[in-house]
Amino acid sequence: MIRVEKLHCGYGRRAVLSGIDLEVGRGEMVGLLGPNGSGKTTLLLALSGVLAPESGRVLLDGDDVHAMPAKERARRIAAVPQHIEPSHDLTVREFVLMGRYPHLSFLARYGENDHAAAETAMRETGTMHLADRSAGGLSGGELQRTAIARAFAQCPQEDAVLLLDEAASGLDVAHKLHIHDLLRARHRAGATVVSAIHDLNLAALYCSRLVFLKEGRIVLDGPTAEVFTETHLTEIYGAKLTVFPHPVTGAPQCCLVPKND
Repeated sequence: MIRVEKLHCGYGRRAVLSGIDLEVGRGEMVGLLGPNGSGKTTLLLALSGVLAPESGRVLLDGDDVHAMPAKERARRIAAVPQHIEPSHDLTVREFVLMGRYPHLSFLARYGENDHAAAETAMRETGTMHLADRSAGGLSGGELQRTAIARAFAQCPQEDAVLLLDEAASGLDVAHKLHIHDLLRARHRAGATVVSAIHDLNLAALYCSRLVFLKEGRIVLDGPTAEVFTETHLTEIYGAKLTVFPHPVTGAPQCCLVPKND
């Protein structure tokens, strides 16, 4: 379980998160939503251990994430950032294999288990055919799937924690669905997934729980069917939205309503 207690976080003198309390149960798939600048990325950085809090704690199964040795933390938590710029000198296979670094002992080389984990992750994400391509020359969709493959190789265990920041941002519809299908499959296998998502409808389709942030605070948290309402969305985003059930899945979806209509 992930437990966040009274978390205050920021960058130098600029405070971003204020008094965050949050629990994410093992095996949940949670969407982080909110307007631009609400603190989603900062919260993910704190959850991953990259950004140290000014006060408060982030615990993973009772262990303080920021007190863990870096390699131990990386064996338990894999993060996929919003912007990835791999070197053109790396092949996709080498890029994915880098996810195995936390599993290496001092001065050890990648072994059979590491190569097997990387290949399993590439097959799982449909990137095996890219293995010998330059990682720096991939398209947006290919790069995002490759980054997720590296995260899967890094934390292949069923109880892994996966943190993603706008994993499908800027991608076309097919790639957005493919990436979230991958995450849902891993979630159904037992992984805990926390994902910042810009697309409200995509979040409602794939996440059973939504956490909304605004101005550095959690303003709404609950099951998707209960919190994804016209009243809540209009209040949080400051725009009129209407909510309706998805015609196939029944999940709540929304669309904008122009002011004059």
